[in-house]
Amino acid sequence: MNDVSLVLESAARLSALLLFVALGELLAERAGTLNISVEGMMLGGAFSAVYVASETDSAFVGLLGGIGAGLLIAIVQAELSHRLTINQFVVGLAINLLVLGVTSVLAASVHLSYHQLGVLRIPLLADIPAVGKALFQQRWPFYLVYLAIPLTWWLLMRTTWGLELRACGENPESATASGVPVQRRRREVVMVCGLYAGLGGAFLSVGLIGSFTQNMTAGRGFVAIAAVILGSWNVAGTVVGTLIFGGADALRLALPAIGVDIAPQLLIVAPYLLALMTMLVFAQGRRQPYALGQGYEDVSA
Repeated sequence: MNDVSLVLESAARLSALLLFVALGELLAERAGTLNISVEGMMLGGAFSAVYVASETDSAFVGLLGGIGAGLLIAIVQAELSHRLTINQFVVGLAINLLVLGVTSVLAASVHLSYHQLGVLRIPLLADIPAVGKALFQQRWPFYLVYLAIPLTWWLLMRTTWGLELRACGENPESATASGVPVQRRRREVVMVCGLYAGLGGAFLSVGLIGSFTQNMTAGRGFVAIAAVILGSWNVAGTVVGTLIFGGADALRLALPAIGVDIAPQLLIVAPYLLALMTMLVFAQGRRQPYALGQGYEDVSA
């Protein structure tokens, strides 16, 4: 039972990490932007959080620094893809490679000290059998997911801004004819995605780990994209997708600890293999936003 509780706690942490990123990606994709640079935003957020925490001796300030770094990278993506209309895939790939290189060089050349945000235990709720500790005894940024989920749904489904985003993702020509500035909305949503992804990266480094290592996000941004696809581009489905991938990642880490003998190489590749299989199997039956990934020339840009 203790082993099960440990797996559940780890699955909750890793799912929350993915969920921060996936919710931002969901908003971007509903507006028609396949934002593969979430990996770079996440990695940049992870490094910046530790660096700022080391400079200020405050993990909380580091968390803010990580969110800011995600936003800064998102601005670059937004301006290049949705103002200069450079191919968004090329821009995203270039940003991911650039951030990986820059963070690797900086991590080797600057002093980064250990900083980690504290655990917050919710009385009574943390005592619920099996799931109490997993859901209500975590590093405090974890609880932001309980706000991020309804906030994202509300933004997307109950605001004029969200309606315009969905119009941009389905039929940008009609959106333009209705007076919606398509490229401006896409730039805005990429920046919101950067905030989410920066938070996810900062949660990883100063929340879960307390330090930074080269390429520590290890492709989790792409797994978050797979979770959005698995979730059929809606909030509830995306939550389920991140729970599946977070649980798979938790099992990868937990199985050796509880004495299950599986080849290490298989454990390492398992979450990414699951993500690939999920995209191959489930993406066929899902209707993506019609204009997802398509470039668009907008005179109101």
